[in-house]
Amino acid sequence: MRVLVNSKIRKLFVQIGMCMAVIVMVSALPALWRIGAVAPRRNNLTAENMTFVSEVLMLSAPFCAIIMGGVALFFCYRYFRQQDRQMEEAVLQIRAFISGDKDARIDCDEEGELCRLFHEINSLAAILNAQAQKEGQSRAFLKNTISDISHQLKTPLAALNIYNGIVQTEAESGGLATIREFAGLSEQELDRIETLVQNLLKITKFDAGTMVIEKQQESICEIMTEVEKHFAFRAGQEEKQIVLSGSDSAFFSCDRSWILEALDNLVKNALDHTKGGDSIWLTWEKSPSAVRITVKDNGSGIHPEDLHHIFKRFYRSRYSQDTQGIGLGLSLVKSVAQAHGGAVSVDSRLGEGTSFVLLFPIITKL
Repeated sequence: MRVLVNSKIRKLFVQIGMCMAVIVMVSALPALWRIGAVAPRRNNLTAENMTFVSEVLMLSAPFCAIIMGGVALFFCYRYFRQQDRQMEEAVLQIRAFISGDKDARIDCDEEGELCRLFHEINSLAAILNAQAQKEGQSRAFLKNTISDISHQLKTPLAALNIYNGIVQTEAESGGLATIREFAGLSEQELDRIETLVQNLLKITKFDAGTMVIEKQQESICEIMTEVEKHFAFRAGQEEKQIVLSGSDSAFFSCDRSWILEALDNLVKNALDHTKGGDSIWLTWEKSPSAVRITVKDNGSGIHPEDLHHIFKRFYRSRYSQDTQGIGLGLSLVKSVAQAHGGAVSVDSRLGEGTSFVLLFPIITKL
C-alpha cells in the first residue's frame, strides 16, 4: 500500500496494533486462567482463590481496554498534530511565495503522498520562477529592441528631413540637378527604412513562433538560379560576377520562399563588401546526410573581432565601412536556418574574402 510508504504512518499503525494486541491479551487472561494455561501451579490454589483471581482479571480487562484506547488516541493525536503543523508550515511557505519570496519552498525530506504533493508544489514554484525569469528577459529584449529600432530609424529620418529641406530650397531657386540628386538620396533612405521594418517583422514572427515553415521537395539548382536572377542587374552595373556551381539533380525538403530570403541576404551582403571585378560563388552539394550551400566572395572580408558577433541583431562593426547596413540580414539568415533544423557558419579573412555555409541535415524516416 502506498500509504505505508510514509515512516510516520507505519509507526502509527504499529503503535495502534500494539495497543490492540495488549487489549486482546488482557481480555483473554480470564479464560486462559480458567483452563490453567497461565497458572502452572493451579493445584496449590483453593477454589475460592481461583475464583477471586478470575473475577479480578475479568474486571481489569475493561479498564485495560480503556487505557490502551486512550494510548491509541494519544498516538493518533500526536500524529495528526504533526501533520497539522506540517500543513501550516506549507501554507506559510505558499503565502510567502505568492507575496514575492521566490526562494520559498516547502521543506519535506520524507516519503509518502503528502510529501509527494509538497514536492510537486516545489516543482511548480520552480517552473513559475523560470517562466517569470523568461518573461523578464523577454521584456528586457523588447525594451532593447525598441531602443535599437528607434536608434536605427533616427538616422534615415533625420537624413530625410535634411534632404527635404534642401529640395524645398532648391525648388525655389530652380536647382533641378540638386533636386534630382537629393530625391535619389531620399529614395535610398526610404528603401532603408522599408528593409528595416520588413526584416524586423520577419524576425519577430520567428521569435513569436507564428512563422509557419511549409516544406516540400525543391530543386536546389532552381533556387540558386532564381537568386542569381535577383541580383544579375546589380552585379552587371557594379561589374561583378555571380558564379553558380552544383548538381542539377539535387533536391531537398525546405520552404522555398524562406530559403530564398536567406540566400538573398547573403548575396546582398557579399555584393555590399566586394568591388568591381570581384566574384561571388554560389555552390551546393548534397550528401546522404546533409545539404551544404555556400555563398563565397573575394571581397574585403570580416575583421576577426567581428566573426563571433555578426549574427547578432543590429550589430555594427567599428571596422566596417558599410554605412547602409542595419545589422538584421545575417540574424534573419540564422533564424531561417534554425527553423529548418540547420545551421549557418562563417569563415573570413581580411582582404581575401568571406564564405558563409548553410548546412541542412537530411532526416531519413526509419
